[in-house]
Amino acid sequence: MVSSADAALSTSDSDEKSRRDFLLVATSTIGGLGMALAAWPLIHSMNPAKDTLALSTTEVDLSPIEKGQSITVVWQGKPVFVRHRTADEIEQARSVSNDDLADPESDEDRVQKAEWLIMVGVCTHLGCIPLGQKSSEPKGEFGGWFCPCHGSHYDTSGRIRKGPAPKNLAVPGYVFLDDTTVKIG
Repeated sequence: MVSSADAALSTSDSDEKSRRDFLLVATSTIGGLGMALAAWPLIHSMNPAKDTLALSTTEVDLSPIEKGQSITVVWQGKPVFVRHRTADEIEQARSVSNDDLADPESDEDRVQKAEWLIMVGVCTHLGCIPLGQKSSEPKGEFGGWFCPCHGSHYDTSGRIRKGPAPKNLAVPGYVFLDDTTVKIG
């Protein structure tokens, strides 16, 4: 038979055990929450800054650009050439055999719409900005762009045709939002 003193002691042990479990769980939960709150500023500081995110894309209105005209926009601190190509420029770019190119790439692979050529305007030799955006500037032997620093000539698709540049002018990622707006980046 269990005496009433033993029963009271057993209940007291049980109450103390459940109280101890509760305190352990509560302390662990508050400690974990405190660690998460302390770590949040560190984790959040690794996200890109708002000014960096703002530069990650650039939208360009294509409607004022006439056929044969080029404009330069800035994307991620780099010049991006946007050219509304004429039928002659498109034909000239598409008539070139890949065998004649130092960095073989077809015109069709470089554009989404034949009349719009969009590429980063930085020479792949030493990072100069090629001439050819303005009608008064030299366009090189192939009617595209010319880098006077070391003599690289690019064609109407931005492909290297002559000179020391090892690669074509880079084509950034872009998407047409509609017929007159393109989003670069």
